[in-house]
Amino acid sequence: MKRFTMALCTALLTLTLMPGLAFAKDFTIGMILVGSYNDKGYSQAQYEGGKYVEAHMDGAKLIYLDKVNPGDRPGLTVPQIVDDLVEKGADLIIAGSDDMKDGILEAAAMHPDKTFVHTSGDSVWSGKAPKNLGNFFGKMEYSKMMAGFTAAMTTQTGKIGVVGPLVNEETRRLMSSAYLGAAYAWTHVRGKDLKDLSFNVKWIGFWFNIPGVTSDPTQVAGSLFDSGCDVLISGIDTPEVVTVAKQRKAAGKKVWALPYDYEKACEGQGDVCLGVPYFNWGPSFLRIAQEVVNGTYKPGFVWESPYWEDINNQDKSLVGFMPGEGMTAETQKALDTFVADLGSGKLELFTGPLNYQDGTPFLKAGEKATDKQIWYMDQLLEGMEGISSAK
Repeated sequence: MKRFTMALCTALLTLTLMPGLAFAKDFTIGMILVGSYNDKGYSQAQYEGGKYVEAHMDGAKLIYLDKVNPGDRPGLTVPQIVDDLVEKGADLIIAGSDDMKDGILEAAAMHPDKTFVHTSGDSVWSGKAPKNLGNFFGKMEYSKMMAGFTAAMTTQTGKIGVVGPLVNEETRRLMSSAYLGAAYAWTHVRGKDLKDLSFNVKWIGFWFNIPGVTSDPTQVAGSLFDSGCDVLISGIDTPEVVTVAKQRKAAGKKVWALPYDYEKACEGQGDVCLGVPYFNWGPSFLRIAQEVVNGTYKPGFVWESPYWEDINNQDKSLVGFMPGEGMTAETQKALDTFVADLGSGKLELFTGPLNYQDGTPFLKAGEKATDKQIWYMDQLLEGMEGISSAK
């Protein structure tokens, strides 16, 4: 027995000293979601990203709090939530929404021994981030270009509507990206005059409907259809836009829609759904979690491009575009070429001359926008309808 014990100890010591071999360690991810974990949109995509880590990393566990917004949890602060997550064992805290930026800075400073990631934030760029907080996001701009392209290939009235959330830098650049994709399809593929394309953005006031606080997205979508738009692009976290489109189609109207955020948002919607630009958080969350465990994670600003070899690869691409039943074969073929040209760099839509909505220059002729120019856009682009500021 003594010889067996000694042999076991020797074996364990040998394993411990073997380079590159690590034992599974319990690792807890604490996630803060702005909406419901099953919203069929942005928050569900993040929640499923956390579950992906659980499925692909030994010892990983997800804990979360959803509906962290003024309507559902008034008075609850991000630092309070983080305190609770840390008490429950969180090693990595992920704050999922732009509006959590001030709270997550405070919480990270209060817990310097924990690692924090803020998706969509820019505090590393601005110099406000403590050393234990990183920013991370996907270049959804490309997927929004694909949505705009698809909308312009489909519209029969030349009127595209957008149901937008709140107005900020993120939403200005995303709506502008959709417009650039639409303008390219309208002029370069369909050969039409840009002056004959209408692109109207209406904002509801938050990422999703909060009764009594925001505009009702179903009413906003309805008003855009009533104004003559036959294709709507959603910029909100939840699927009301495609639901309204389906209702209109059932009533005999020839309309289409593109939901947002969640890969499966077109499921069950039939041919009213043209496709969905979506986030696929799992692989990137997994990479970050593994780096934290290995001690190699370096908090910084990461704005990740699609995996261009296959933008819908569920194990490699952070952002994608999933075609819906309503997309025609002709549009699919044109979209495939468009995506290939974006991925190769042959096509860069953020290239001047481009003006802001009020006519002031954004990019001079031939100038290609830097990431910071795109990230911090001051206004919507010239040619777009809708307000550029909530003020």
